[in-house]
Amino acid sequence: MTVKKKDQIRRLLKSIETGDPEPVTVVNEEKYIQHNPGTHEGSEGLAALFQRLSKTSPHVNIVRAFEDADFVFAHTEYDFASRKIGFEIFRFEDGRAVEHWDNIQERRGPNAAGRSMVDGPTDVADPEQTESNRALVRSFVETVLIDGQLDRLMHYIDERAYAEHNPRLSDDVPALRSQLEAKDNDGRLIDYKQLHRVLAEGDFVLSVSEGRFDGAQCAFFDLFRIASNKIVEHWDTTEKIAPRSEWRNHNGKF
Repeated sequence: MTVKKKDQIRRLLKSIETGDPEPVTVVNEEKYIQHNPGTHEGSEGLAALFQRLSKTSPHVNIVRAFEDADFVFAHTEYDFASRKIGFEIFRFEDGRAVEHWDNIQERRGPNAAGRSMVDGPTDVADPEQTESNRALVRSFVETVLIDGQLDRLMHYIDERAYAEHNPRLSDDVPALRSQLEAKDNDGRLIDYKQLHRVLAEGDFVLSVSEGRFDGAQCAFFDLFRIASNKIVEHWDTTEKIAPRSEWRNHNGKF
């Protein structure tokens, strides 16, 4: 029986906690391209790295994981002395992982709606709607978040069913609009500039974007759940992108 790529990645990420070297064999380290700017590339084998990290008694919780052709994307919770929430993306080639992106921030919350950054549904539904859901999220990010057509919010979001997990927000869609309208001295406080990738499986869709938040260059990873062609749930992480002079590899964040 063929093991799903997303289950291989579950075991890989869990090995950060266990130190088990076997799951690391899914990674082709000869081809591996690392997009975390704070991580050296090729300086230490992943098995040795994970074994070293496991001695610090980390906790790794893979909350949800999805598969989109050659890509796996996962929503994760880590405790390395402090609790963090992340999204991990792996690209596969010839059955092994060869490229990795992530976006991690400190865990905050619960928010005003009582939701954490990770709770909510985890199982994929409506696999036949994958491509239409991908198109919906792409249109939402490009039209509303990048172009700033906030009058179109209700075209994409089901206000009656909407569940928000961002620690600064609530389920109130008008309040979301107010946040997106907010400005600072440089323009929009939350300023999406470019959409890099949209990954999807069934009713879950992850968008990867860059822009500025609170005056800093940032990466925005947004996970949406779609029902009846509307956005009904949202999780995200926002991570500041370090200056290029501080990067430990030259592959770029995206």
